[in-house]
Amino acid sequence: MEISLKGDREFDDIPSLKTKALRINLNENIYGTFAEIGAGQETVRQFFRAGGASGTIAKAMSAYDKDFSDAIYGIEDDGRYVTEARLLKMLDHEIDLIERRLIREKHPHKLFFSYANTVTTIDFAKKFKGHGWVGIRYQVEADQDYNEIILHLRFKENDARLQQETLGILGTNLIYGAFYKYNEPKKLLRYLYDHLDKDQLEIDTINFSGPVFEDVDNRLMSLQLVKNGMTDAVMFSPDGNNVLPARVLYKRNILALRGSFRPVTKVNMDMFQKSYDMFIKENKVDEDKTQVVFEITLSNLRAEGEIDEQDFMDRARLLCSLGQTVLISNFQEYYKLVEYFSQYTKSRMGLAMGVNNLVDIFDEKYYRHLSGGILEAFGKLFFKDLRVYLYPMQNDDGTLTTSENLKVHPRMKELYKFFKYNGKVVDITDYDESTLSIFSRTVLKMISEGEDGWEPMLPEGVAKIIKDKCLFGYEAEEVLRN
Repeated sequence: MEISLKGDREFDDIPSLKTKALRINLNENIYGTFAEIGAGQETVRQFFRAGGASGTIAKAMSAYDKDFSDAIYGIEDDGRYVTEARLLKMLDHEIDLIERRLIREKHPHKLFFSYANTVTTIDFAKKFKGHGWVGIRYQVEADQDYNEIILHLRFKENDARLQQETLGILGTNLIYGAFYKYNEPKKLLRYLYDHLDKDQLEIDTINFSGPVFEDVDNRLMSLQLVKNGMTDAVMFSPDGNNVLPARVLYKRNILALRGSFRPVTKVNMDMFQKSYDMFIKENKVDEDKTQVVFEITLSNLRAEGEIDEQDFMDRARLLCSLGQTVLISNFQEYYKLVEYFSQYTKSRMGLAMGVNNLVDIFDEKYYRHLSGGILEAFGKLFFKDLRVYLYPMQNDDGTLTTSENLKVHPRMKELYKFFKYNGKVVDITDYDESTLSIFSRTVLKMISEGEDGWEPMLPEGVAKIIKDKCLFGYEAEEVLRN
């Protein structure tokens, strides 16, 4: 049974929380359970307060005691409770109970759902602000399989009570959006912040699944999180799914490569491989605890002032095909990227980059907003155990620019020398000479203009994907003939 969307947000009015909860409660077909652990029953409280809750809420519960929680949902292998695995077990258990206890023949038109969250709010010392997993598994037609929306949030407020209230608002927005905006997932995402401010919480991971979200690309939804200012960075794994950055980066050695990757070329992969070989030989670097991240900044995704989402998808597809983990960030400056990584690890970090990127780092214009200017930025960039691996640039006359002869602004010469001769900048010397003349912009131009000869400049398999998917303006021969 399709749910009517009529009347939602007419004249751009944002429905109140009571209006949202009441609309759910007054829909005679929506029926399910609430299971909330860690911050009180803040979401279900909105629905009880709105009135008419008996037609919607089959059960509401909180299993605060760990033994009770384990008895109901099982014991996690890692012993933790605020995890995605825990949330999924909660949803599995609660939906199973609904299906067993509510006979479908008796409720032929009911749209069953289970909303769950497992969170930890700010600690007493206010050192850790808290985070949580929130999700809903639900139907939009009684005879259809379940759909699912799972998200991870980080609290920003410094008061546990305020965090609890924030969670209740988010949960209400999620349930309302799941039922009344499922066919417009980008709007659903934005509406999660109805009656909330981005200073209250951050959503850094979200995944959609199920029959109504078959056409939703979760990597594209990741981009929306960054684009909408809901988070500073999102990450997705080679299988195309969004992944929680903390899970990937926690206590790891990190080697990051920033680029446009438009498209990814052999020189990008040579830079990665050679810098990686150097990085894992460093002191305090454990290869088994090392994570490589290919990072694309949002500023590199813009075309004529707007983000070209298809262009983003093309780059992401190619990097994933090469088995890489990708980070999409809002960090124009490198020091912000390093600060971001520092949230998750104190282990050694490395940045692999080309000459032009390093020259940009020493450009003062990027740091005018800082009271301490470039010195403040460099303090944040290099005070951690970080090293830059510099890939050489081939000049038009065939000579090479390396860390020994690159030119920075005269005012920056002594600063550059300080970091260079303290071992913070090292040259990649074992590079593949045959790749030095490859530039992404050249390859992109050749592809879009239908020129021959670009395929050998790309890693194995990438050219085939570009042709099969007609990426970056590539037009198949049959299209050109027609």
